[in-house]
Amino acid sequence: MNLPPTEHIPGPRENFLSRMSRDPARWRARFRMGLFALAVGLVIFIVQVVDFPGAGSVRVEVGEPSPQTVVSPVSTSYISEVLTREAREQARQNVQPIYDLPDTRVARRQIARAQVVIAFITQVRNDPYATREQKIRWLQSIPELHLSEAQAANILDLKDEEWNQVIQEALRILGVVMQQEIREGEEQKARRAVPSLITLQLNENQAAAVEALVSGLIVANTFYNEEATEKARDEAAQQVQPVQRNIEAGEVIIREGEPVTELDIEALRHTGVLQRTRTWHDYLAAFLLATMMTGMLILFVSFQRRDFWKENLAPLLLGSIFGLFILAAKLMIPMHPMFGYLFPLASMTMLVGSLIDLPVAVLVTVFHVILVGQFSSAGINLLIYLFFGAVVGALALGRAERLNSFVRAGLWVIASNLLILLIFQLPMLSTLDNQTLIELAFAGAVNGIFSSSFTLVIFYVLGQLFGVTTSLQLLEISRPNHPLLRQLLLKAPGTYHHTLIVSNMAEEAAVAIGADSLLTRVGSYYHDIGKIMRPYFFIENNTDGENPHDRIDPYTSARIIISHVPDGVELAEKYRLPKAIIDFIREHHGTTRVEYFYHKAVQMADDPNAVDESAFRYPGPKPHTRETAILMLADSCEATVRAMRPQTREEMLEVIRSVINRRLMSGQLDHSPLTLRDLTLISEAFSRVLQGIHHPRVKYPGGAASSDQPAAVEKAVVTTPKPAG
Repeated sequence: MNLPPTEHIPGPRENFLSRMSRDPARWRARFRMGLFALAVGLVIFIVQVVDFPGAGSVRVEVGEPSPQTVVSPVSTSYISEVLTREAREQARQNVQPIYDLPDTRVARRQIARAQVVIAFITQVRNDPYATREQKIRWLQSIPELHLSEAQAANILDLKDEEWNQVIQEALRILGVVMQQEIREGEEQKARRAVPSLITLQLNENQAAAVEALVSGLIVANTFYNEEATEKARDEAAQQVQPVQRNIEAGEVIIREGEPVTELDIEALRHTGVLQRTRTWHDYLAAFLLATMMTGMLILFVSFQRRDFWKENLAPLLLGSIFGLFILAAKLMIPMHPMFGYLFPLASMTMLVGSLIDLPVAVLVTVFHVILVGQFSSAGINLLIYLFFGAVVGALALGRAERLNSFVRAGLWVIASNLLILLIFQLPMLSTLDNQTLIELAFAGAVNGIFSSSFTLVIFYVLGQLFGVTTSLQLLEISRPNHPLLRQLLLKAPGTYHHTLIVSNMAEEAAVAIGADSLLTRVGSYYHDIGKIMRPYFFIENNTDGENPHDRIDPYTSARIIISHVPDGVELAEKYRLPKAIIDFIREHHGTTRVEYFYHKAVQMADDPNAVDESAFRYPGPKPHTRETAILMLADSCEATVRAMRPQTREEMLEVIRSVINRRLMSGQLDHSPLTLRDLTLISEAFSRVLQGIHHPRVKYPGGAASSDQPAAVEKAVVTTPKPAG
């Protein structure tokens, strides 16, 4: 039996691959974004949990000798828990134990017990049947007295009259002693005082008997009150104020070979040089902070620049600059207190602000300052100092469109640094020595000079070694004496004139929509540079009235016209122009068709369908940035307006809008990030520039303009390339 074929249902892998094949640029952008998130997040995580060698961190244990002499890298003041604990413990020890008042019940009990003991001894003395040895053993068996054999014998040898005197004296002395305060543990002290209380009227044997009886019956009558004592000690400890410890920068915390104490460990921790053992809580907190910072940075960058992840170099530059500077801060700032004031954070902000975007630069600076405050002992003074200096420098530098911008930025950074230092040092001015003030001022000045100089060097390195298009490169190649521009002026003056007009149009439009105006202007200078290879095949350079295309077929004419794009790319690569400028050459015609020669070929062909349309199309690609798209529109609008010569501003604006609409409807702007609002602003900018160039003639009587009347002469208002700063 034949079964109908079943429809194949693509699996998840096939769906994924098909989506990638349909939109490879989108997946490449996502890959760049994921790689950026992984790299930046890893760097943020590392600087939080890894202690770098040479970053001033030490590992010591309490009780062990220090392997090195440790000096404080910063001046700090903190509440010392160790010193506070010691002071409070000393206050507790200074509180004497609290005892209750003497207990009279104990005295009465001992008097009663003494009477019982005395009665027993009297009975033993008067026992006629017991032997002497038995009597001595019975007396020694009395538990309180602990009589020796000699003491027991002495009591037995006393006469009855002497014994009665002993009884009276013993009861008297016991009553006197037990009325006094006898603390637990101080019974022996009371016993030593008994001999001095015995009357001198008794003989030695009687006194010895009294001492033996009383000493054995003396017990403590005043007892330790633990609850009251602890309460008093707690109150005394609470009255002790927290002990503040001040450590100056450069002060020795612990010397090599000395045993490490808890106080040393505390000082090392507060000065930021102690390596501590981390737990999973620390790693989790570091991971969450890295994730939050990376996610916020990606969202912010994507919002600021929608095409950011489609670029090859921009994510790499942002990630590399941020990562390298935060790693350098991790190594540098904890090593010495002055290194924080010398750290060129302003360079990072100026680089990101001029190469990427100023708001993005401010955000990464905030992240950088937060991380510095976390992995070092830097105080709020240093963090504010770094942040304001960096932001002020980036604002002063701007897009770095002139060399003197770097000098200006350095001076502004110095001014900001000195002002912040003055603000925080004024309250302590009377306590600071002149050397410290001079060192801080010197560090602030060096920071500004080094930051601007370092930024200038990085600009040069990025442009020359890595092909990054910097403003300095653009300014250099925008000079009219550049070899290619000189050749364009000499070999194709009409194209040069056209280039100047288009560059003014494109620059005005770029300013209107917030695109890179410098890049747009310089890219416009070179977009038709390929025409110097065959200048007279382009109508603007034809001055003798002969059209060379009249003698060749449309296909050859189209190839010559189209060839100015690859020829321009070849010349640009030969003269090592930046890739961003080469993109203007490649994309300024997109994939449009050479209409004039295409229609000529159709008219000449017997069968219009036999005309190969692809032979009349530019190779592209279509514009993929706002700047190259602006150039395409400016180039088309300038040529159309020059050909149609509209007489009023309204007619000119209508021509411009129609050209832009044709490019939009033909799909030439599909890959560019321009919006409809951008197109409106662009058309108005084009109109403003062209209105001053292609203004209508003034008509005079007789229908002609007199050559001797200046007002009748049509003047083309064209600006030349701006010299580099």
